[in-house]
Amino acid sequence: MFGRIKKFFLEARQELRHVNWPTRQEAARLTAIVIGIALVLALFLGAFDSLFSFLMKNFILL
Repeated sequence: MFGRIKKFFLEARQELRHVNWPTRQEAARLTAIVIGIALVLALFLGAFDSLFSFLMKNFILL
């Protein structure tokens, strides 16, 4: 059992050496893009939520 666990970690370590890790600048740029898209999406959804809430209060639930 312990031999299989050891083998797993050794193989996992070998696979991690094959990974093409991004540079610090690439990681920062991609992180900024993800945060930007998340903020734009949040604003978009918030605007529609406010619009639908307004419509529900003023036109449907008289």
